[in-house]
Amino acid sequence: MPLRFLDGQRDNILQTYQELHALAEPSWQEEKTAAYLRNKLLDAGIQVKRFDGHHGFIAEIAGETNEVVALRADMDALVQEVDGVVRPNHSCGHDAHSTMVCYSALAIAECGEKPLKTIRFLFQPAEEKLGGALQLMKDGALQNVTKLMGVHLRPENEVPYGMAAPAILHGSSTSLTGTITGVQAHGARPAFGRNVIEAASFLVQALQNIRLETSCPFSVKMTQLQAGGETSNVIPDHGTFTLDVRAQTNQGMDELRNKIEHAIKQTAELMGVGIEWNWRGIAPAATANAEMIAIAQKAIAHVIGSDNVAEVCVTPGGEDFHFYSLHQPEVGSTMIGLGCGLKPVLHHPKMTFRPDALVYGAKILTAAIVEAAHS
Repeated sequence: MPLRFLDGQRDNILQTYQELHALAEPSWQEEKTAAYLRNKLLDAGIQVKRFDGHHGFIAEIAGETNEVVALRADMDALVQEVDGVVRPNHSCGHDAHSTMVCYSALAIAECGEKPLKTIRFLFQPAEEKLGGALQLMKDGALQNVTKLMGVHLRPENEVPYGMAAPAILHGSSTSLTGTITGVQAHGARPAFGRNVIEAASFLVQALQNIRLETSCPFSVKMTQLQAGGETSNVIPDHGTFTLDVRAQTNQGMDELRNKIEHAIKQTAELMGVGIEWNWRGIAPAATANAEMIAIAQKAIAHVIGSDNVAEVCVTPGGEDFHFYSLHQPEVGSTMIGLGCGLKPVLHHPKMTFRPDALVYGAKILTAAIVEAAHS
């Protein structure tokens, strides 16, 4: 049985995680990471398909039918400053995700039983750049897929160690960059100028007054502002800013974006400045799928007990996994949240978790995808 195989793979699972952690590579540059994973899968006799132009790939265990159920892992690392050095760093747990999905594939292959439905394993590039899921869909990675599962480590305050959530309901997130153009003047004659810092301050206040009719949780914060030069007595006429924008639902995000644009236009008119802006890529919110959540709940209860099935995890963070269901809504999907003692938070340069959680994590994913393949 696949789960018994995983019980005997504890040391290998931990070693694989450590080796992937050391390989950390940025988005779209996951060459060594992908080669490492492909070799493990190929050595086990699992069919692998690569794609042109990037390092993502899929692996497949053929079933009795052409219908496909899929399990996805992301491979890329963040680039961030760690101990004064800017470098790729796996502070989001993608090395852990790849480890668990890899060993799920190895366990099912070792079992030797042909599943009813074909099981496909997606090893996705560039999650952090919000482009990997879209690229795999362009490459046909979801062809014939009816069910899709993923996994993400969760901070201790969301899902405690020894527990797992059957779904993570990420919110929608995006960002906006803007340029403010005013009129330069001497500091002694401010009335002759249009101060872009004052305009930015007015905009911040306008954004704080936004309310949504949809009543969903949201956040809009100015996280970057650059204006002025080295001279202290000049009214600045040029500034740039960035907004971090989040809403718990896609409908809420649509409304929030409209109200942000209204606030920008109003600020420009009232302050007598020009403001140009551009939206960056948007990560869609998750949509709960009752059937897939039930499959995940059953798998979690089977592996670690019904008392350790956590509630659905609602979080404002973003995740490009949800592009799959957004663009192919006929595919039922859920992302399992793994409690692993993660502290302090995801994306912290010194993020840590308990690696032994990867063993029961791999078992949960295996039980879930096998159930999906026979349901």
